[in-house]
Amino acid sequence: MTRVAAGEHGVARRGERVIVDLSRPSVARMYDYFLGGTDNYQVDRAACEELLRLAPSTRELALVNRAFLVRAVRYLARKHKVRRFLDYGSGLPTRPNVHDVAQEVDPHSEVVYIDNDPTVLGHGRMMLAEDPDTTAILDADMRHVDEIFESEEVRHLTRDGRPVAALFVSVLHCIPDDDDPWALVNRVAELLPPGSYMVISHLASDDPELREALTQIMREATDDQWGRVRSLAEVGELFARLDVLEADGPIEVSGWLPDSEFAPRQRSTEWIEYGAVARIR
Repeated sequence: MTRVAAGEHGVARRGERVIVDLSRPSVARMYDYFLGGTDNYQVDRAACEELLRLAPSTRELALVNRAFLVRAVRYLARKHKVRRFLDYGSGLPTRPNVHDVAQEVDPHSEVVYIDNDPTVLGHGRMMLAEDPDTTAILDADMRHVDEIFESEEVRHLTRDGRPVAALFVSVLHCIPDDDDPWALVNRVAELLPPGSYMVISHLASDDPELREALTQIMREATDDQWGRVRSLAEVGELFARLDVLEADGPIEVSGWLPDSEFAPRQRSTEWIEYGAVARIR
């Protein structure tokens, strides 16, 4: 997989200049800031500080969610022999990336990253330079499910019907209700090969006032390009057609197969990343 696929703006093609909008925060760059990265700007940091004022555990939440992603990919690669991964809303590269984790188990593991953030796509070129044969970046809106599955990159990933793991890690809260994230998940499940898997985590809270306040901050920060924090029950509905593995149902993700009793855990009750690893029925 030696390609970078670009959409109509062409921001992901090699040699082209990436235009970054610094007038408003980027969710990917905000996440990068919480993870201790350097690919963020003052506008992103200001939005993060506002979130921390309302929910001081937000940095901790980002860290335990990233650790969940790493555990989930390693678990699927080792225990279920998954060698192909489709990472939706992949965000800025953060070591270890999905392909780093999967290829520790099998160097031939393949990953397609999907994002439409110009900064993410620009960094994607650098990832391809170091791993051009098994990694691809697709410039696409995750809501355009059929278009994604018709792309050369994803058709290659699903070419012979082997299981694929679709990763929706901390991205579905970016999808407004009008775009129906539940239908999106179900449609992806329909299009994946039999025996495939999903990894889902979603920002959640059962405090209606806090849920609304956090949602409002994110909508203002991203110029309404965001969905909402949802209740635990609403997130649970994403798993309606899935069989959760290693748990009775979706849970706060730091509790999903922690590496040890000393692994980082989220102790707060403000908002959580709620999810699990599941097999498609």
